[in-house]
Amino acid sequence: MNVGFVGVGRMGANMARRLVDCGFHVTAVYDVNRAAATKLAGELGCAACQDLSEVTAESDVIITVVSDDAAMRKIFAKSGDSLLVNSNGKLFINCATITPRVHIEVEELAGKAGARSLEACMASSITQARDGSLYLMCGGKEETFRVAQPILEKLGKTVRYVGKAGEAAKVKALVNMVMNINTAGLAEGLGLGDALGLDLAMLREVFSETGAASRVLQTDGEDMQNREHSCFFSAAHAAKDSGIALDLARELELDLPLARATEQQYDNMIAEGLGELDKSGIAELTFKNRHKHRGDHV
Repeated sequence: MNVGFVGVGRMGANMARRLVDCGFHVTAVYDVNRAAATKLAGELGCAACQDLSEVTAESDVIITVVSDDAAMRKIFAKSGDSLLVNSNGKLFINCATITPRVHIEVEELAGKAGARSLEACMASSITQARDGSLYLMCGGKEETFRVAQPILEKLGKTVRYVGKAGEAAKVKALVNMVMNINTAGLAEGLGLGDALGLDLAMLREVFSETGAASRVLQTDGEDMQNREHSCFFSAAHAAKDSGIALDLARELELDLPLARATEQQYDNMIAEGLGELDKSGIAELTFKNRHKHRGDHV
């Protein structure tokens, strides 16, 4: 089975490496960052395609990992260079965190072209992409999920079928919304603790054994303390994903004040040029004597 990748940034590249390790034949890669695609192609011994249609031609299965709705619509354009060109019989597995409606659009477009499409939303990060321990939530036709399952099970330790197209994207939006709220809350707790002169290592240990415990405490707490914000999940993506959840809430006339406040904090990071820091960088807005805010939001 020949596999192609569109979007070979931090996640896509490591997913490609993982499949090669598992014996799959990665035949083609594509990225708007040509240098990234060329470098990975050299490593994996495959083609670095200049056109999206080339990826489709070279592959039976095409895995896409792009940034947002606009990028997704571009690679599945109805005319011009597109993955849909000569896509009859092909399978698309789409892993981006985008709005549910765009996943539905892509499934419809793929179907009209004689192809199949599945959303496989990822709730993990770079390390898990490389070692095949992603948490994957899948949406689309169940028969399409069954066809994709042998590949998905090499990429994820948990592969969960959620329902029809768009449903997995809804779940993923909520996962990231709650994760972002937890991250913002942890940054404020540690920021206030620091301002009070508390030992933050002690405070993190107390948090871990009480109701303040969370997954982000494990992954981000020490990084917030040490100002180590190497990017695994960027602040810009956090803002985008919180925005997706808030749009869903607005459609239902539901007010989510914590999600709104969290999105605003990540928007503040972007405005100050910090959008490519890891989400843990939100602590730069809450600790005193850090960056422009100087703890004003504590």
